[in-house]
Amino acid sequence: MKTTIVLAFAAAALANVDVVAQSYPNKPVRMVVPYAPGGNTDFTARVIAAKLTDVFGQQVLVENRPGGATNIGSDLVAKAPGDGYTLLMGGASNAINMSYYQKMPYDTLRDFAPVILCVKGANVLSVHPSLPARNVKELIALAKARPGQLNYASSGLGSSNMMAGELLKLMAKVNIIHVPYKGNAPALTDTIGGHVEMLFSGVPALLPHIQTGRLRAIAIGSLKRFPAIPDVPTIDESGLKGYEATTWFGLMAPVKTPKEIVTRLNAEVGKIQAGIEVRDRFINEGIEPIGGTPEQFLAFIRDEIDKYARVVKAANLKSE
Repeated sequence: MKTTIVLAFAAAALANVDVVAQSYPNKPVRMVVPYAPGGNTDFTARVIAAKLTDVFGQQVLVENRPGGATNIGSDLVAKAPGDGYTLLMGGASNAINMSYYQKMPYDTLRDFAPVILCVKGANVLSVHPSLPARNVKELIALAKARPGQLNYASSGLGSSNMMAGELLKLMAKVNIIHVPYKGNAPALTDTIGGHVEMLFSGVPALLPHIQTGRLRAIAIGSLKRFPAIPDVPTIDESGLKGYEATTWFGLMAPVKTPKEIVTRLNAEVGKIQAGIEVRDRFINEGIEPIGGTPEQFLAFIRDEIDKYARVVKAANLKSE
């Protein structure tokens, strides 16, 4: 009798989950971007959110929550109800921060349900046109001639942009000052204005400024060149063998989000990214659509956490 009752309750619970998943969403969904508007993460989120709005028939609203090296926005989602109505467009910082900060308000592996790895990109090293360096070799020579005088901007402490810069400093053995901003857009604005001399950033945000000459692309951090900027060499081929600094963005949900909702989100975003319109738009902007299962995304995040822990240790980085 007791077994029958337990089974009945279990069946009712499963039926309720199915109903929730089938009716999801029945109200607007917010997608939190832990950066200021205008950056690469924001671009990715807005493209996907607009398409999800069409699919769901409910508004998927992008909400920018910058600050705390992405920890403010990420923590907001980590502590949100696991009902599928608050999502995070996370990224490399969610892996980096696990070793860069001694105290974290959340745990990336414990508090999030990975949904799908959306895109991968590469950090491009660009400089203000006034800087007398046209390639990596000249830049390194200039940095060695002016130790502690050159600076580079990033989208924030613990960001993949920062790690790209610190990896360059480590491998080239140069002293360049890091200037962190609260998001990629303000970092880009100040670099274009000449307030900082160089910037590590993804292709989408930099491309129009490279094309107009407001910034000069020195090299790209991936191990292969990007179709959007085919004439820009990799840092690896420019002399720093083995250098690789990429970035990525992926959709995450609070850990208690029902698996059925995670599965549906994964399927819908996967279809969106596979569509010719979105795929071509991403590729033309210099980012590569990825996709895959939630389980594959989880394994990827684990590998990223391990990789950046090694960089933090090797470069002796400490949170400020």
